[in-house]
Amino acid sequence: MSDLGSSGLSGNAQRRWELVRSLIDTHENGVLPRLEQLWAYYRNPLELVRRSGTVSGSNQSGWYRMAQERGLPARVTGTSLDGVSAPSGRREVVIENDIGWRVGTMVDFMFGSPVRIESLTEKDSLRDEIEGVLERVWEHSGGISLMQDIATLGHVYGYVDLLVRVDEDRLVGASLETVHEAFSIEPIEPRRGVPIVSDSDYRVLDGYAIHFERELNELEDTGAKNTIRNRFGRLAGGGQETPARKRSTVTEVITGDGWELYEDGDRVSSGTRSVLGSVVPVVHIQNMSQPFVYAGLGEVEALIPLQDELNTRLSDRANRVTLQSFKMYLARGIEGFDGSGVGPGTVWSTDNPDASIVGFGGDASSPSEDRHIAEIREALDKISGVPPLAGGVVKAKLGNLSSANALRVTLMGLIAKTMRKRVTYGRGIEQVSGLVLRALDEAGVLRVRESERGVRVEWGVLGPIGDEESLDAAQAKVALGVPEDQVLGELGLDDADPGIV
Repeated sequence: MSDLGSSGLSGNAQRRWELVRSLIDTHENGVLPRLEQLWAYYRNPLELVRRSGTVSGSNQSGWYRMAQERGLPARVTGTSLDGVSAPSGRREVVIENDIGWRVGTMVDFMFGSPVRIESLTEKDSLRDEIEGVLERVWEHSGGISLMQDIATLGHVYGYVDLLVRVDEDRLVGASLETVHEAFSIEPIEPRRGVPIVSDSDYRVLDGYAIHFERELNELEDTGAKNTIRNRFGRLAGGGQETPARKRSTVTEVITGDGWELYEDGDRVSSGTRSVLGSVVPVVHIQNMSQPFVYAGLGEVEALIPLQDELNTRLSDRANRVTLQSFKMYLARGIEGFDGSGVGPGTVWSTDNPDASIVGFGGDASSPSEDRHIAEIREALDKISGVPPLAGGVVKAKLGNLSSANALRVTLMGLIAKTMRKRVTYGRGIEQVSGLVLRALDEAGVLRVRESERGVRVEWGVLGPIGDEESLDAAQAKVALGVPEDQVLGELGLDDADPGIV
């Protein structure tokens, strides 16, 4: 049996905290560094190295560095991974963040339009109440923006966890019109989340810990060692040491029937929960399923080696162009040649029969280099499943682009991958909705038996569809018994609620 105890908060509190502390240490030392690299390659943030427009010392090559530079060789950046300067110095650095726009395109295809959550109960009145409450709960927590955040985290890290918080005091006695204010659906950033997985089934959670460091609106003592120094070499505050803001480490441990809050290792508060029984209110979503592993498959990890190679070759090409872009001349036996520039209408004369002017340099063609870069981009397309066309870049004629079928064929890889991921994300949305309905039933606000809690996620249209095809699909739905109002709403031809926005 886990040290968390059979009922979450039962058992030895000290042993439970020691287990959580051990899991947090493992997370910080083994998992967190990898997750931070994945986010850095996706976001590629700028790091200031000095104030913009200034020059300091021998470092005269820009005021910022980008995160993806860590994947470039020392001959390009001028600095090795251990911080040792390379003899060649810093060269031209070119970073093209292919990972960022590809992940953004995948998220757009996943949650680019509102989604609907439909109840599967056969009772019409109850179905309307369930769908209305769930829509308000999701929109109160962020709506489609929340779902886009969920997809972004999942695509970068490979998984994302959703925490369902319930304000039981506000829930009890609330009406259906205001009950959504008692719920909050929070995505847990994987760098903060530490799952406490069952020792018998990796798909079952015995508990969950949220661990992070925060800054307080208080200052350290003036004699403290941790002081804020000016990034550009001066002490803030007129040469005096400026005390830093206090920082504290917060850990929230969530179990089957309650929670505990620790600050700097000391428990400061705790509480129990009744409306969800012994269920840990955390839903796990894998971006793409990975067997026998808690984390799923992300989109960034597989692209990192190719991104490094692309940036390296682009930097090499920029350096070559810089060296060869200027035409140079070697003059022999001509007096005063170095005293005037080379340009149209300039004439030199000499009586020396052995004099000569030889031109060299210029940007010479390099077909093998161009082909190599093109092959890297093609490899990025294949691995990610996102062709340039998905981002609106049309390089050549791709059949009849006015045909939806032609576009579908071109985007087939991205469409297929999105449909696969809709299974995992859709299941997560359904499980969160099930927890909300369970809490409503336990609190007596909306009686929904377990057999009536089934819901289904109705996604927007995936891929390009013309007007004629949309009308054909709408007629087919009406023929199958789908309510006409719903079909008209999907076409945007009435005032029906489009879903979660």
